[in-house]
Order: sequence, then structure tokens, then C-alpha cells
Amino acid sequence: MSARILVVDNDAEQVDILCAALKREGYEPSGATSGAAALQALETVEPAVVLTDLRMEGMDGLTLLREVRQRAPGGRVILMTAFGSLETAIQAMRHGAFDYLTKPFKLDEAILAVQRALEDRAVREENRRLRTEIEQRYGWESLIGRSRAMQAVLDVLRTVAASDASVLLLGESGTGKELAARALHHAGPRRRGPFIPVNCAAIPETLLEAELFGYEKGAFTGADRSRPGLLEEADDGTLFLDEVAEMPVALQAKVLRALQDKTVRRLGGRESQELTFRVITATNADLAARVREGRFREDLYYRVAVIPVRLPSLRERPEDIPLLAQHFLARAAEKAGRRITAFDEAAIDWLVRHPWPGNVRELENAIARAVALAPGDTLTLREVGPLPGVEPLAPERPTLAEVETRYVRRVLEETGGDRRAAARILGVSLRTLQRWTRARLNPHPFRDNPPVGR
Repeated sequence: MSARILVVDNDAEQVDILCAALKREGYEPSGATSGAAALQALETVEPAVVLTDLRMEGMDGLTLLREVRQRAPGGRVILMTAFGSLETAIQAMRHGAFDYLTKPFKLDEAILAVQRALEDRAVREENRRLRTEIEQRYGWESLIGRSRAMQAVLDVLRTVAASDASVLLLGESGTGKELAARALHHAGPRRRGPFIPVNCAAIPETLLEAELFGYEKGAFTGADRSRPGLLEEADDGTLFLDEVAEMPVALQAKVLRALQDKTVRRLGGRESQELTFRVITATNADLAARVREGRFREDLYYRVAVIPVRLPSLRERPEDIPLLAQHFLARAAEKAGRRITAFDEAAIDWLVRHPWPGNVRELENAIARAVALAPGDTLTLREVGPLPGVEPLAPERPTLAEVETRYVRRVLEETGGDRRAAARILGVSLRTLQRWTRARLNPHPFRDNPPVGR
């Protein structure tokens, strides 16, 4: 649809000339010879651009500007003014007018001003659409789940989102740790800043330092230009260190210094740059065990694990699987251009009973595959079940002792290492829990014991 333009001027001939020129350009112009007539037009049509004279009998252009901003907030207002009222026109721009034309002007100048106004409107609407899409994709709505386990996680994340505290996201692969990190960013005070994800396991050890800190020209062979690092790019935003347990020990001290001092010096550089950013880390490894083994610095652990949050596996929240499956079905069907809207009963039953060792990521991939294979508008067990000839991953079957250890560790993590509080939750005495952790967990890093090596 071509853009609607409203032209307002006491001079009827001027209105006719401008409307004719705009129509030749493919727009849908309409005219009004007074501010009152313009207001009547606004009741039936919302114009993309209003081209109005500043000085008119009755309602002047400034008053009409205020009315347009209230009644058609998406519209752009261009004022037409004589030289003597130029200062007033400039003042009007401070109150929301998009542009002004000084009379007399050429028709080409008016057409160009309208084009610029429409381009500005289109860009702002696209930005608004993208912001809405990002909020829907990476906001709290992206962390789908009505189970008690998932709601408990969401309660913690919502509580800490408004702060700048470092968050450590724990959980098996595919549980949605990056989605949680993005949701924290978009709900936090740095939402307008960048979100910079760094997969510490995906970047070779020899390149990770240069990627994080950047480098100056000539810092090493092949450094033919200066380049900012990812820490600099995260300034005034969020730095997400995924798979942080895989960060080389030799690099951990330098990263700790950057996080503590909020300063970065590029490789080969002489000056440090002050930065401000939030740090969110994630791992599917037992980071506390890595500390005990000497594979992860204790001081860096305490720096990044101010607020540890564990995301549950799908095995721990099977009641969320139908909801997740329906969400992934809608997304996959839209992407594939298919009209598939439902699962049959056998398919849902299999999805809920499957162990999903790859968690949410595996479920999403399975639904996408099923949509590609489905001949009809309903997904059946034939599509969602295992492919013939493809052996599924064996479900994890931990021993009773392993289950007990995981549960006690989880309670200790949820209480921030407070064994007295954990003992109350577990229904045992503090002394019993102390003996148990010494024998099974190693007391580090729980609060009522001194850290290892101190």
C-alpha cells in the first residue's frame, strides 16, 4: 500500500499543487485547508506524513503538531514556513516535528523531505519490530516451563536480573544455559548494551587470549592491524563465558584480573582501558571439582560463582515436555512452511517417556526432524520416535549413591554452601552432614570450612 500523506495549508492552490506532485510519485495524498479540517481527516485516516503550514488562521501548525503526535503517533510532521518564522519552526522540531521547508521551496524539495520522513518511519518501525522479536525470543518467555523445578529457577533469575552480580549457570548440555543468560541480559540494566557470547571450548587455546583481549598491530606474527577483543566489545553490556570450565589455566589469572579491575590491555599494548560489563558464565562440568583438582582457579571460581543457578534437565521436569514440544512444533512448521499443528496421543506419550540425554536441544532437533518427515498435519510416533536403524543414546542410569550425592550437592548449591541450612532441608543433623560431605564431597567450597590451601 502506498503511503498516505496529509497536506494542510490555508492556500487551497498550494494544497492542490502539492497533492498533485505527491500523487505523481505514487503516494496517496489528501488535502485540508485548515487545522480543523485536518483534525477531521485524522479521525478516519492515519497518515504516514503530515505536511502542514506553520502559520494558518484558526489552528496553527504548532497546535496541529501536538494533535498529530497524540492522534497519529507514528506519523511524521513536516512544517512549511516563511523565513520570518524559521526560529519557530526550529523550536517545533525540538517538540517532535521531523523537518521543515522554508517558503518558497521547489516541489522536488518537498518530495525529498517526504521520502526522508517515510524512511525514518520505516527504520523506527523495523527497529521496534526487531526489539519485540528479540524480547519474545530471548526474554523470560523463551524459558518455557510450568514445572516447579523450572519455576524455581525463573524466580531466582528474575530476582537477580536487575543487579550486576556475576551469575554461574550450571546444568547438563542442552538445558538452555545460553537462553537463560540472554534472558538475564535483556531483563537487566544493560539490556541496551551488547550481549557478547564466548565459547571457551570452541576457540583454540592459542587464540583465546587474543580473542578476549584483542591486540595491537605488530603484537605477534600476522598481527597486521589492531583489533579490539571481546571484552572491549562487551563494554556497557554483558559478557557470557560459555563452557568456562574449559578455559586454559594459564589464561585464568589474566581473565580474573580483568574481571576484578574492569580494565583490559590489548596484547602488545601499553595502556589499559576501563570497561564496565556484567559477567555471566556457564558450564556443564562440576566446577567445584575442577577447583579441587587444580584445573580451575579458586579465586576465579568465587568471582564468577557469586550466584550459582542450576538449570534442571528434562528428566527432572517431564511435565514441561508437551509444552516445549508444541512450542518447537509451531516454530519448525512456520520455518518449513508446513501446516502441522498437533501431535497424536502416542507421539506425546513417547516424548514424555524418552530420557532426552541432550535435553531441550535434543527435543527441538527431534521436532524439527519430525516436521520434515511428516506426511500429514499431525505428528505421529512414526515421525517423533527413533529413526529405523539409528540406535538412540543410552539413558543415564546413575547408582543410588550417585543420585544421593547429586541431591545433596544440589541442596548445598541452592543454599549457597550453607551446611546448616542444607541440613535442615535434608532432615539430618549438621554433624551428620559435615561427616557426609568430608567423606563424599570434600568440604570445599562450603562455607563453614576454610577454603583449600588457606
